[in-house]
Amino acid sequence: MSFELPKLSYAYDALEPHIDARTMEIHHTKHHQAYVTNLNNAIAGTDADKLSIEEICKNISKYPMPVRNNGGGHYNHSLFWTLMKKGGGGTPSGALADAINTAFGTFDELKTKFNAAGATRFGSGWAWLTVGSDKKLVISSTPNQDNPLMDIVDVKGAPILALDVWEHAYYLNYQNRRPDYMTAWWNVVNWEEVARLYSIASK
Repeated sequence: MSFELPKLSYAYDALEPHIDARTMEIHHTKHHQAYVTNLNNAIAGTDADKLSIEEICKNISKYPMPVRNNGGGHYNHSLFWTLMKKGGGGTPSGALADAINTAFGTFDELKTKFNAAGATRFGSGWAWLTVGSDKKLVISSTPNQDNPLMDIVDVKGAPILALDVWEHAYYLNYQNRRPDYMTAWWNVVNWEEVARLYSIASK
């Protein structure tokens, strides 16, 4: 099957002033579209052509680097868009909040450790909150377009929160101030979607 660029559930300017409309439009229509196009070209005529993006990621060691880079790019961004919304932010509640308090002590400590994971990622990559195989929450970061689904990463599991720390995600508005971008991003997090993913992953 051919993968397609997913539509956003909000307008490009919906996340302003925290993430500007121009960055969102370029990020979605140019960067993500390029991953989709290059992934389809990389898997054409191979067994991966019949697999879901999750199945490809989970067995990524079987595939050449173009599939890893572009498959990861497509999965990561497809997840990333759903984890933000207009009027987002605030704090999680319910079972997710309980799990965060168990794993990190407080929500503020989660934010501190998550921000550190993103800030200390050298070059391009992602910060993640993941439900591990033991059903506990863990924070990690990955280089480039790798993700916790992949069989080649150190911290594996089901991602429920992701932050893109590639420069293309923030440079127009924040230039080299990655920590400022990360601080602002918490104001658009879609905690309902994070909680939904946690509910599925923790069963």
